[in-house]
This record gives sequence, structure tokens and C-alpha cells, in this order.
Amino acid sequence: MIRKQDNKVQNKTSEKGTPNPTPIDTIVLVWNWPWGEHFALDKCTEFGFHGCKLSTNRSLYGIADAVVIHHADIMHNRNALPKQPRPSFQRWVWNNLEPPLIITNLEMLDNLFNATMTFRQDSDIFIPYGQIETMKESRNFSIPKKSKLVSWVVSKWYPGVPRISFYEELNKHIPIDVYGKRHKPLRSEDFHQTISQYKFYLSFENSIYKDYITEKFWSNAFGSWAVPVVLGTSRENYERFVPGDSFIHVDDFPSPKELAEYLLELDKDDVKYQKYFNWRSRYYVKALSGWSYQYCKACAVIKQSPRYQVVHQLAKWFLKDV
Repeated sequence: MIRKQDNKVQNKTSEKGTPNPTPIDTIVLVWNWPWGEHFALDKCTEFGFHGCKLSTNRSLYGIADAVVIHHADIMHNRNALPKQPRPSFQRWVWNNLEPPLIITNLEMLDNLFNATMTFRQDSDIFIPYGQIETMKESRNFSIPKKSKLVSWVVSKWYPGVPRISFYEELNKHIPIDVYGKRHKPLRSEDFHQTISQYKFYLSFENSIYKDYITEKFWSNAFGSWAVPVVLGTSRENYERFVPGDSFIHVDDFPSPKELAEYLLELDKDDVKYQKYFNWRSRYYVKALSGWSYQYCKACAVIKQSPRYQVVHQLAKWFLKDV
């Protein structure tokens, strides 16, 4: 059998001698393990993605339909990119789930990539940190018992970013239990059980950026059944992905003091507080973390869509909303 680079089919000959084109696997080359984290390459069918082959075997470069390159692992070394010219049929996929605060050296990648894989909804391959799905039928639910008020888990204390100054002011008006480095210890296996005891969780992003809504919101808050108090992109941006009555946005209040007063008011009013859970009768949260799922989804998108957007200047595209 011959792999044809133009139409990506294998030609088999029927009993009557007539070629029968049949689909073949879409090959996605995992150029570098993201953040050095290895993941299973054989899970695509388990996620419902068929006809996909993930591989780290660089000898497949010449026939791979796509090469996914994780930015953080090459951003300080352009020589870590493939040395061979890109075949005309192949996509180089720029993979990045970090905000501009974290990444650098985008300019060195001009005119190299022809597909994007990020948390931005306008990416070729959209990889959100989570999403909600509509239920076929409404369901009843019970809210975990709440005995505590506000919590926050933070591992990176970036000085000067808005979430730090906002927390420091908010903490003057309402008690906040902070977990993570330099604060209360919290084992990962105890995370959801611990945070579910709190009525509110500070889903404060380290960057305010379009579509950047991370596990702080999806897994930490929603996954623990705490009402998210969000600091990040705009309310309008959040409402593109979740109902407006599922979270509290800091921008809805003139100051941290007024926000604290509102949270204390909800603490005393069970009926008003419980309205932030009404959406759960119609939707459920689907966490989308895990590299295996993300790379399989990339393969499926590439397999289904022959079109892509050429990004001549990654910095111009990615930084346009900063």
C-alpha cells in the first residue's frame, strides 16, 4: 500500500481490480512532551476519536499529518524545532495553554505555524480547561453541606498581578482561608473534599486575558461545588461558556469591600445563595484536562477539517487582546 500525501488515502484493489479508497489513520506527531509530562498515546478511541494515531516517533515526520509543538518547551530554543522543511500537506500546530504572562519569544516563530491549539475559542483547535454540557432531562441535586465561608488555593504568588492586590483588600473585610505554598497545606487527594466545605471559592486568574478561564474555575470551584468568585476576563466573556447566575464576578462591585458585604449577605440567606446552583439542574460540568484527550481532539479536528488558518505572526494574533 502507498500513502498518498495529497489525499491521505490508501488504495486497496477489489476482487474486480477496481481501486477502493479507504480512510487511513491521521498521524499526529507529538514533537515534545508538554512540560516533560508523558501521557498515553493510545486513548483516542476511548474518547470517541477514531482513525487517529499519536506518536513520538520522529521518523514519521515525513508522513505525519500534523506536528504538535508545545510552546513552553521550545520558547527558549528555536533549534528545538524540526530541522526538515515542512511538507506541503502537513500542519505545524502551535500548542499553548498559558497566558502572555508566562510565555515569551513568540516573534521567533513567525511564518512557521499554520494551525493553533490554545484555550482561545478562535483557535483552529480549541482546548478549553472545561465546559458544561446540557442534560437530556432536568435532574434534582443536593448541595454539599457548607460549614465555612471563603477559600482560595494559590501556588504561584506573582507580585504585582491584580489578583494579589484584590485579595489583600478583600481579606480586610471578610475572612479567607488560603491554601498552597506559604499558606495552609492541602494534599491533592484532599482538595475537593476540603474545598466543598466552603460556600465560595476565589477563582482568581493570574492573567486577565480573552477566554483564559482555567481549572481554578472549572475544577477547583465547580468541581468542589463552591460558588466561584471570579477575577479574570470580563463577565461577558465568562457568559460565553457558562450561565451568568453560576458565578460572582468581582467587576460587578465597586470595590472589594462591597463584594465582601455581598458574600456575607449570601451567607445569611440560604435561598439567595442556592440560586447560584439552579443551573446544575440543566447542565453538568465536563472537565477537559489531560494531555491524552487534548492531543486526540487535535487529531480529530485535523482529520475532519482540511482547512486551517495561516498565522504569519503568532505574537500579533495571540497578543492582540492583551
